[in-house]
Amino acid sequence: MHSVDLRSDTVTWPTDAMRHAMAQAPVGDDVYGEDPTVNRLQEMGAALVGKEAGLFVASGTMGNLVAMLAHCGRGEEVILGNKAHTFLYEAGGISALGGLHSCQLPNQADGTLLLEDIQAAIRPDEAHHPVTRLVSLENTHNRCGGVSLTAEYTRAVGELAKARGLQLHLDGARIFNAAAAQGVPARVLAEPADSITFCLSKGLCAPVGSILCGSRAFIHQAHRIRKQLGGGMRQAGILAAAGIVALETMVDRLTEDHARAKRLAQGLAAIPGIELEPGTPYTNMIFAGLSDQVPLETRDVVQRLAEQGVRVGVVGKRRFRMVLHYWIDDAGVARTLQAFKSALLG
Repeated sequence: MHSVDLRSDTVTWPTDAMRHAMAQAPVGDDVYGEDPTVNRLQEMGAALVGKEAGLFVASGTMGNLVAMLAHCGRGEEVILGNKAHTFLYEAGGISALGGLHSCQLPNQADGTLLLEDIQAAIRPDEAHHPVTRLVSLENTHNRCGGVSLTAEYTRAVGELAKARGLQLHLDGARIFNAAAAQGVPARVLAEPADSITFCLSKGLCAPVGSILCGSRAFIHQAHRIRKQLGGGMRQAGILAAAGIVALETMVDRLTEDHARAKRLAQGLAAIPGIELEPGTPYTNMIFAGLSDQVPLETRDVVQRLAEQGVRVGVVGKRRFRMVLHYWIDDAGVARTLQAFKSALLG
């Protein structure tokens, strides 16, 4: 019996249809732009988010790094959130590899940055300061509970950025979850951004890859930077084929993951000792913690759950994260609830 793995939607594995497509994929040399499967994937991805062109990259981290290096020169500044994935979980790549300076603003509980904070953070054109070049947002926002940013908010940030001569990048690793939660096409949420990355290997179940999208001129520049970072792949159509199946079959079913997240959250709320964080789940993520009355530590509960074949993410001394995805069905939800009851109540 497989474990019920709720640590992240990165633990998904490809479907049989993806494996078949990978085995049959026509390929060419993608560094030369000659892989027909990669080209098709890039065109599909760009169309879904309403951009002119796309670039297949190895990961979301690489996509964000390529985007920021394409937008900014060495020593220039990126405005981002203090809870942003690009700031916390991408190994400091924009600084280590790009020589970029980051200005971290406080993320609000809903994942946003206050417009007045962004406005105040833009540097004056004066020799003592780095040049502010880019604003970066995240949708959905991982550290803010998987909440999704609205098109209205993103548009307001885009207008502010444009008025001040800045670009806007959107880390849209889970942009299709955001779109599903709001009942709008992903291109509506991406429209204000000059560039966007989205992930194929999280809830969409492809084994590898993300797509960076923007204008043709931007992607032309990004192609060179991807090569500089060692990201030029040759017969990458074998990987891109799974991404095509992901875009064709996985996007529209994400609401199922959201519905199961709500059912799991409702069940957890009924278990003494579990406290759900306000608003959770916004999309496919559940954030919960142990009440003060529980005499156990997080590691003890995680161990007890693992012994029953249920794996959850630890995000604090007494906090958990659970992420629903394609490979968690109704039986998996029921099994998780039973495991928590057993771990906490005996």
